[in-house]
Amino acid sequence: MTAEPTTAHSSRWPVPPQDGYTVDDLFTLPDLPPHTELIDGSLVFVSPQRLFHSTMIDLLMTGLRSTAPPEVRVRREMTVVLDRRNAPEPDVSVVRTEAITGLDVTRYQAADVLLAVEVVSPDSEARDREAKPHKYATAGIPHFWLVEMTGTDQHPVVRVYELDPVTKAYALTGIHHDRLKTGVPFPVDVDISAEALAAL
Repeated sequence: MTAEPTTAHSSRWPVPPQDGYTVDDLFTLPDLPPHTELIDGSLVFVSPQRLFHSTMIDLLMTGLRSTAPPEVRVRREMTVVLDRRNAPEPDVSVVRTEAITGLDVTRYQAADVLLAVEVVSPDSEARDREAKPHKYATAGIPHFWLVEMTGTDQHPVVRVYELDPVTKAYALTGIHHDRLKTGVPFPVDVDISAEALAAL
């Protein structure tokens, strides 16, 4: 006689469709964790974030909002629909004001996004540095910023990219260490020094 295996705890994970999930699934599947992203038809769950991540987002949000013109709005951690199988959630987005149709908005279309910002986390390095910039560029988002913490001094660095309309790829236009100063997508001047970060 063979004993049947027993488990003290069993979890039931959703089984993906044969061709992967779609944007419609992302917004209708029950009980997904907050900030779930859709990348190439796969659901991506977010790990707990370091203090650097949330504080850097706050610093950029404050800086961007202080100079944003009326025709745009600055948003944090909102889904951006790139295509049927890709709906990432940039850490910060600058969107056209007309895309905000009410407080019940859950997503923006790529055509309404002028800037996508990713603050790199240890669990998302490859996505933030490679997959997402490529997808944002393909979708036509004109500006992308990549934010990282350098070495052991825990100092922020912001790499600023602009979409090349010929190659449909991002070109690096600046690397900023203490002050983020650029004229696009609108004039921006933000203190991103370690001291500014620590003051939040």
